[in-house]
Amino acid sequence: MIIDLDTLSASDTYFAMTQAIIPRPIAWVLSENPAGDYNLAPFSYFNAVCSEPPLIMLSLGRKPDGTPKDTRANIEARNAFVVHIASSDQLDPLNASSATLPAGESEVDRLGLALTEFPGSRLPRLADCRLAMACELYQVMELGPVPQALIFGRLTHLYIEDGVAEQDSCGRLKIHADRLDPLGRLGAREYISGGEILTVPRPE
Repeated sequence: MIIDLDTLSASDTYFAMTQAIIPRPIAWVLSENPAGDYNLAPFSYFNAVCSEPPLIMLSLGRKPDGTPKDTRANIEARNAFVVHIASSDQLDPLNASSATLPAGESEVDRLGLALTEFPGSRLPRLADCRLAMACELYQVMELGPVPQALIFGRLTHLYIEDGVAEQDSCGRLKIHADRLDPLGRLGAREYISGGEILTVPRPE
């Protein structure tokens, strides 16, 4: 099968890409609403892009009515946000937090999720997440006719639950993927968790 993307609508292209580019990591992003409570939403157009400075990238579309998503508006207005890596046992609240709510309504409050202090961050983190990254807005770019917003965030602090990470024999950080048990995004309504971890030496 050969698919010519130039013949597809934007919607059909999206469905093709999200099923071909798999698995994708999921950023579960907490940002601050204008009223001081918190927005929470998952994004799977997300990855690391640079380590000096330490940058991650989120790619955000728009709401069905064409207005910017609350996550983008909050980040641009207040600069700080927290990216969580959800574990497989958090699939239900993560999925529920993707619902489109009225602007300013808190998914954290609606879902009854607990927050806790995040030293080094102005914002709290989700208490039950095993890994969280405190971020500051670095840059926003727009691409395409919609347009799609690329939000670059500079990581300032990492929270890792005790027992999930340790130092390896070289003194470097080792995060145990099996203990983190991260969710990954596939296409349509599909997610992935777990799976066999393959370890191979890097060639010289």
